[in-house]
Amino acid sequence: MSFRLVADSSSNLFSFPEADFDFVSLKINCEDQEFIDTPELDIAKMNAFLKESRSRSGSSCPNVSDWLASFGDANEIFAVAITSSLSGSYAAAKNAAEEYMAEHPERKVCVIDSLSAGPELQLLIEKIHELDKTGLSFEETEQAVRNYLKKTRLAFTLKSLNNLAKNGRVSIAVATLAGVLGIQLVGAASEEGTLQPLHKCRGEARSLACVFETMKEAGYAGGKAVISHCLNLPAAEKLKELICRVVPNASVRLVPTGGLCSFYAETGGLLVGYETL
Repeated sequence: MSFRLVADSSSNLFSFPEADFDFVSLKINCEDQEFIDTPELDIAKMNAFLKESRSRSGSSCPNVSDWLASFGDANEIFAVAITSSLSGSYAAAKNAAEEYMAEHPERKVCVIDSLSAGPELQLLIEKIHELDKTGLSFEETEQAVRNYLKKTRLAFTLKSLNNLAKNGRVSIAVATLAGVLGIQLVGAASEEGTLQPLHKCRGEARSLACVFETMKEAGYAGGKAVISHCLNLPAAEKLKELICRVVPNASVRLVPTGGLCSFYAETGGLLVGYETL
């Protein structure tokens, strides 16, 4: 029986050799430009264009046919989508799943609203793969991954709020003031899947320390952590060093952001998906 994993590109995951995996792309739009979130997207070029533009920018989600195509001909499918509070990707995946199972009543599709973005989705995808290898039934795997979702979190730090301001998520005045004062925003994904600002830190060292404090307060004690960075590997390495110095048994990986997460994080931003107790 064939088993497939699918995620939208907010996961920053474009290949997963250990499993039958596919992704569907979100898109970033500004002026007459459309940036499709694939491994070939030039993140630096996209970010430079968005920074220079004074026009409103935004993202568009995969449609139902995109998700259906990604399902292929699998008998059992798990699809993971960016939080439904930020995008219609989850709704499109749900509609695709209903169509797929209506056409193939003997097959099963589970769609997971990650309530998050970026590296937390990677943790979910890896967990689903691990569970599938244990011999659990489809229904048991679904229940186990939904339980796991209750124990994963997302924290982030942003150096720039320009794109958030341009698509109406923060005020232009706040974004401008943060840039002038060198303030970095530290926040987390809420239980409802919204991205919530928690702290305003001046300087990189303070913001990284604040991210780690946010993780510990949420229950991080050395499980898996995936740090996604937008063109800022040095800061990601510093955060990893900080985590591993305090929690020697921590399992920390560094990965670059894809297009959608780069749009929100902007150059210099970090997103951290992690496990809690």
